[in-house]
Amino acid sequence: MNIIEPGIRNLVTAKDVLLTPYGLDEGLITRTFADIFEHRVDYADLYFQSTRSEAWSLEEGIVKSGSFSIDQGVGVRAVSGERTAFAYSDDLSPESIRQAAIATRAIAKAGGGKHKIEPASTLTGVSGRDLYLAADPLHSLDATAKVKLLERVEQMARAKDPRITQVMAGMAGEYDVVLVARSDGALAADVRPLVRVSVTVIAEQNSRREIGTGGGGGRFDYGYFTDAILQKYVNDAVHAALVNLEARPAPAGAMTVVLGPGWPGVLLHEAVGHGLEGDFNRKGSSAFAGRIGEQVAAKDVTVVDDGTLPNRRGSLNIDDEGNPTQCTTLIEDGILKGYIQDSLNARLMKMPVTGNARRESYAALPMPRMTNTYMLNGDKDPQEILASVKNGLYAVNFGGGQVDITNGKFVFSASEAYMIENGKITYPVKGATLIGRGPESLKYVTMIGNDMSLDSGVGVCGKEGQSVPVGVGQPTLRVEKMTVGGTV
Repeated sequence: MNIIEPGIRNLVTAKDVLLTPYGLDEGLITRTFADIFEHRVDYADLYFQSTRSEAWSLEEGIVKSGSFSIDQGVGVRAVSGERTAFAYSDDLSPESIRQAAIATRAIAKAGGGKHKIEPASTLTGVSGRDLYLAADPLHSLDATAKVKLLERVEQMARAKDPRITQVMAGMAGEYDVVLVARSDGALAADVRPLVRVSVTVIAEQNSRREIGTGGGGGRFDYGYFTDAILQKYVNDAVHAALVNLEARPAPAGAMTVVLGPGWPGVLLHEAVGHGLEGDFNRKGSSAFAGRIGEQVAAKDVTVVDDGTLPNRRGSLNIDDEGNPTQCTTLIEDGILKGYIQDSLNARLMKMPVTGNARRESYAALPMPRMTNTYMLNGDKDPQEILASVKNGLYAVNFGGGQVDITNGKFVFSASEAYMIENGKITYPVKGATLIGRGPESLKYVTMIGNDMSLDSGVGVCGKEGQSVPVGVGQPTLRVEKMTVGGTV
């Protein structure tokens, strides 16, 4: 096997966690590939994974729940042309892996599919990156300290304003060790920490109740959450709730919209990013299919997907096929440059692999997915952008949304928004939804701010039933025309 650098440290850890305790070694991996290749296949891989995770939650001043789980197993995949055969097992014994290989081979012969291998009857006791600390965050604080952290969050929120009547706080951590063995001889590993703190508050005034949220995290341990960081999360949540206490019903109709920096990039992620994933474009189901080289956005719009940002929630040292992540330019000065690719779709489309193969777990197939997707800076001062709008909407934060990949149409709800009148922010509004079509909306971008920022580390992306952590970002944007669905 060819060890993919600089993952020697991670490879040692992965072998200690995933192979040695179960009597597995590289010889068994080689024999497994030999079993799979008894039938004609183009490619095969084994994805070993061990995940330790926990979650704590506080409500009404009491830590009401705490959970801890361990999950481990192996996924075995064989690819022939466009067909994929996949089997998985949550038992890491040699016999279960052998059964998985046999099932995969049989499925491939029969024409593809997915099958879970039951545990065996007898159990036996590529140049990557270095983007985050390979440490177990679950051990970075003891249980008492974790409870105290959540209690501090609640105290901060209640002290912020007497109108805060309820506080819910949560924290979660994950220690993920993966090992990817490929039939082309590559062996790669990654050790992935991930933590998050969240806070939700409810404010009441004159019999009106409003909610606000805050939080963040990334690929580090709980030591990141200093009092200053926690206070920022609390401030964000309290601010959102109090603003909405004063909000008026949002107007409806076509208008100029200014999108704030950071988390509003989720609109870019949904309305544009998913449409640039290789599988949708190979199948011709995306609104961007066959349009490389065409202008799909305003001239100054440049969008990248970057899995190489240190400590970011969406970053990875290697993707889930063992390829190093990279920064891929998707749109440059408004021109579509490429798609997000895994190895299968890249091969079939005769395009480069971009290191975007991701899977929820060993029990799921990899597919092209985003990492950290954001728009690059422009040259406008955000205040200049706001001052340029006579009448419009300023959307600072978003809640839920959805998009139709086939045509790019999206609907997003703004959780914090304001009216702009004569170049000034006047009053907050509630119930605003943004409605549009991704490729069309990008063409209406007329001003791009110089304040690009990424989200605080809260993003989760769903696709075909699989959820993975992601990041989004953008600078302040002026979109000349967008349909706003409101309440008046």
